[in-house]
Amino acid sequence: MAAARAKSGKSGTGKLIIGFLLGLLVLPLTALAWFQFGHPPVAVADAPFPFEARIVQVPLYARIDRERPKSPPFGIDEDVFESGARIFRAQCAACHGVPGQDSDFARHMYPRAPQLWAKHRHGNVVGVSNDSPGETYWKVANGIRLSGMPSYNHVLTDTQMWQVSLLLANANQELPDPVMKILKQPLP
Repeated sequence: MAAARAKSGKSGTGKLIIGFLLGLLVLPLTALAWFQFGHPPVAVADAPFPFEARIVQVPLYARIDRERPKSPPFGIDEDVFESGARIFRAQCAACHGVPGQDSDFARHMYPRAPQLWAKHRHGNVVGVSNDSPGETYWKVANGIRLSGMPSYNHVLTDTQMWQVSLLLANANQELPDPVMKILKQPLP
């Protein structure tokens, strides 16, 4: 039988290679058609794309670890927190809420904007208080693709981005009364 296959020039290996090559061609064409005809989840109400969070998070955190500043260019005091609170109210509260009040429309974003003044289910972490100020600064400065988080690099100064980042890094601490007064003003 092997001799008959060898004579005809058709072996199982040749068919396997042709099948593999066709599979390599069909897979990208199927994916292209799926995208072209509007089947991927693109509306906020759609179920998440398979592995969507992992696809974005792995390179995001690798890049943040590589590029984030290690320390702020100035220290922390009440003035830094007050300035950070004013900036947060003006630029961030619409999506991330204020202490004791969530943002109404942030609940309908995908992915949902995290409430940065809410305590996590486990531990004493509030918002992003477990992230280094440099990581938060990187996120504020650069934004995060596919999340709704804009880049503030051309909107805020470096000082303002650090003030917000330092405020959020200390969200799990008791903040001075003037800072809380600014933050707790009701959202419009």
